[in-house]
Amino acid sequence: MTITQLQYVLAVAEYKNFTLAAEKSFVTQPTLSMQVQKLEDELGVLIFDRGKKPITITEVGKKIVDQAKNIVAEAERIKDIVDQDKGFIGGDYTLGIIPTVMPTLLPMFLNTFIKKYPKVNLIIKEQPTDALIRNLLDGHLDAAIAATPLEIEFIKERPLYYEPFVGYVPQNHRLSGEQLLTTEHLDVSDVLLLQDGHCFRDGVINLCKSTKNIQGEQFKIESGSFETLVSLADEGMGMTLLPYLNTLQLESNKKRNLKPFKSPSPAREISLIYHKSELKIQITDALREVISSIVRGAIAFQDVKIISPLAKN
Repeated sequence: MTITQLQYVLAVAEYKNFTLAAEKSFVTQPTLSMQVQKLEDELGVLIFDRGKKPITITEVGKKIVDQAKNIVAEAERIKDIVDQDKGFIGGDYTLGIIPTVMPTLLPMFLNTFIKKYPKVNLIIKEQPTDALIRNLLDGHLDAAIAATPLEIEFIKERPLYYEPFVGYVPQNHRLSGEQLLTTEHLDVSDVLLLQDGHCFRDGVINLCKSTKNIQGEQFKIESGSFETLVSLADEGMGMTLLPYLNTLQLESNKKRNLKPFKSPSPAREISLIYHKSELKIQITDALREVISSIVRGAIAFQDVKIISPLAKN
């Protein structure tokens, strides 16, 4: 039994196809199939049922796959130990970022990080929170940036910053005369929302649900981008809420429509999350240090109230 054989087993278990598993493992299909077969012969069991399409995992195979994940992770930890002992910060590192954070945060830290740590091959993927969690569990991501708390047993969360919500209220809106917003001002039927699946949307809904001014949950318009929500608000379709960093990118004529909240401002907690196994922790620590130092200067708010992204329907 070899680590390579276990890695091939994990690839087949994930993709349910020997050809695709070989492609993702950068080997030929006959090589991968032969190694998996050799492992099955050595163990005297079938890990995969090849008679079905897609390939399925046998009952004993499921137990083997679960154990293989642990063994492969521990093997990778050995290299990690050596890298840390040498003070080496480099190698491949895959980072996931949620869509509502990626456009504002990535340009702020990426150039600084790659210049400071040129030996790190940073691979960045934009994914919704559910996909980030799944890929962290499967080992396809080394870390991710997401709204927290998530309260997931196998994930560690390290806050990077607290980003206040800011109201975008056009001139003809009922709240345009308010200098400061409160949660009591919000009416969920009047707030333009992101599409389902965005954690920021869930946070806004939870914020609205904490008020008494809810007329119902029949949302007139939902969009995939904050830019679209701002444009729709300008057309008289309602108001919207924006994360603070997104407001920095608005044109000057639109910034006059921004309304901060009365202290404590509702805010979202943005954290660096990673598997509790802490593989490549030296790179994770370096990434956190760079991001925190940069964002600290951009967000000066101190008195905030964290709104959970977890849906509470």
